Formats: sequence, C-alpha cells, structure tokens
Amino acid sequence: MTTDPEQVRALVAAVLAQLPDMGDADGADVPIEEIEAVASRLEEAHGVLVAALESVDRGAAGGSAEPGR
Repeated sequence: MTTDPEQVRALVAAVLAQLPDMGDADGADVPIEEIEAVASRLEEAHGVLVAALESVDRGAAGGSAEPGR
C-alpha cells in the first residue's frame, strides 16, 4: 500500500466517485439496495485509509518512513 498522500487521496476519491447519486434524498424513499451500495463504497474507502495508516505505522516502526510524511 502506498503512503503517498496524493495517491491515497486519489484512491479514496476513485472509490467515493462510485457512490450512487442520492440527490436530495432524506433516506425515506431510498431503496435498500442503494443504501447497501453506499455502505459498501464507504467501507471500501475506509479500508483504503486503514491500509495506508498501517503502511505508515510499519514504516515508522522500521525506521524507513520519510521525514515530514
């Protein structure tokens, strides 16, 4: 997993770009399938962030993390 902030942002943005357009929905008329799709994409974005943080932690523990990152 990359630890480059720009690459992580791009990965998260790509995942979030797959979110269905919820428009002005307040949730009352949103089909369960759309809610599940949103939840799935958010979980995927969360996974990208967790993996990036774990990579940074491993790098810091090994002393190979770049200063200022």
